[in-house]
Amino acid sequence: MTDILFPHMSDEAGVEGVVGTWFVNDGESVAAGRVVAEVQVEKVSQDVAAPVAGVFHPLVAEGDAVDQGAPIARIDPAV
Repeated sequence: MTDILFPHMSDEAGVEGVVGTWFVNDGESVAAGRVVAEVQVEKVSQDVAAPVAGVFHPLVAEGDAVDQGAPIARIDPAV
């Protein structure tokens, strides 16, 4: 499994972000590089792409507060 991490978008320690929107459903196959989510920190948005191909599984819900660098989803390798 490969974790998708919340990106570091702020240099300040302890700043949380939120997953604004998931663009992929749980159990859906994704290609490497496909945008799977939009995340936000302090009113700044960024797209997050799948680092590898496989089956997508979110670990947090839209709107959940997340530490930067924490896992937000996992991808099971394609077989």
